Amino acid sequence: MEVTERELTDPWEGVLVAPACGSDIGVLVLAGSSGRVERERARILAEQGMTALSIRWFGGPGQSPGICEIPLETFTTAVDFLQANGAVRIGILGFSKGAEAALLTAVHDPRVDVVIALSPTSRIWCNIGPGRDGAQHPYRSSWTWQEQALPFIPLDDSWTPAEPGSGPVAIRGWYELSERTFAHLLPPAEISVDKARADLLLVAGGDDAMWPSLPFAEQLAARRRSAGTTVRLIARHDAGHRLRLPGESPASASLRFLYGGTPEADALLGAAAWPHILNMLCSDG
Repeated sequence: MEVTERELTDPWEGVLVAPACGSDIGVLVLAGSSGRVERERARILAEQGMTALSIRWFGGPGQSPGICEIPLETFTTAVDFLQANGAVRIGILGFSKGAEAALLTAVHDPRVDVVIALSPTSRIWCNIGPGRDGAQHPYRSSWTWQEQALPFIPLDDSWTPAEPGSGPVAIRGWYELSERTFAHLLPPAEISVDKARADLLLVAGGDDAMWPSLPFAEQLAARRRSAGTTVRLIARHDAGHRLRLPGESPASASLRFLYGGTPEADALLGAAAWPHILNMLCSDG
C-alpha cells in the first residue's frame, strides 16, 4: 500500500505515516528507553492501512532529558493529534517503557480503544536518567498525571550483575531484587489495567533479560480477567526483550545490555503476534 510520511517538529519531534487514501484508524507508536522515533514500525503499520504516529517523548527540545516525571498528557496530546487527522479508532503500540506509557495512558484516557503492549511491565517504575533539573537521584516516578507524580517502585542500588565485567549485562535481576526490597510499595504502583476501557494485547518473551516481561504480562492479564475485561497474551518462552515484527530490520547489537532470546525466536514471537495486532487495531469491536 502506498503511504505518505510527514515530519513533525511541534509539539514534539516525530513522524506521521499514513496510507495515501487515508484511514480512520490511528495508532500511536512508542519506543522504549531509547527514546527514538519508531519510523520503521510506523511505516509497516501504515502499509497495513492505518495512520501511524511516532513521537520522541523524552530527550527532545523542551523535554525531560531522561524518563523522569514525563507527563502522560504528552500521549493524550498525541491522541488529540490523531483524532484531528481523521482517526476514529485509536490504538497505542508501545514497547518496554513505551508499553508502560501506553498502558497508563489507556487507564487515564477513555478515548484509547486498544493497547498493544510489547515486553511490558505490570508496575510503575522509577526514573531512568535525569529529570529537567538534571538530577538522577533520589529516584522519582517515571510519570505524572495532572502535575502529580504517580506512585512508583525505586531500584535497589545494592544490586550487582551476576557476571560483572566490561561487557553488556542482563539487568532483569535488578528489577526482581527491587520488587523484593520494596514489596510494600508494589500495590500502589500496580498499573490498573482493570480500569481501562481499551482492549489489551500483551506480547512477551520468557527469556527477556531486561526485566521479567512475561511474568509482568501474566500479572496484567490476571488483573484484567479478575475484572471481567478482555485480554490476549502472546508469548514464547525462548524469546527475549526485543521482538521483531514482520518487515522490521533485525535489532542492532548493544554494548551495554543483554536482551535475551535469539534473533530467530524474537522474529517468531513477532510473527505470532502480528495477525493479532492487526486484528485488534482494525477491529471495530
